[in-house]
Amino acid sequence: MRKQTTVVLSAAALAMLLMARPVVTMAAEPDAAKGKEVFEQCSVCHNADSEEKKMGPGLKGLFTHDKLKNGKKVTEANVKAVINAGGNGMPAYADMLSDEEKANLIAYLKTL
Repeated sequence: MRKQTTVVLSAAALAMLLMARPVVTMAAEPDAAKGKEVFEQCSVCHNADSEEKKMGPGLKGLFTHDKLKNGKKVTEANVKAVINAGGNGMPAYADMLSDEEKANLIAYLKTL
């Protein structure tokens, strides 16, 4: 009888733990249209429709280039690192943009 009670209580405790844990949901796919909205604040310094320098480099065709201005390969991770850290007059956006906004922005940059 004791073993049955222990098993039942253990199962009940496990069920309560499983119900209490946070539900993990998959993040939505990055949205280039929302990224275009985020880019509005970037457009003060960066062109989206040409490679011509404004204050910062033009970003048209960014993901078709071999390297970024810092010499690193153009990848989502390296572009995100530049967005986060800033540099050469560009402010760091690590704390100014959410991860979702950065993902949407990168999705938009891929369309240029």
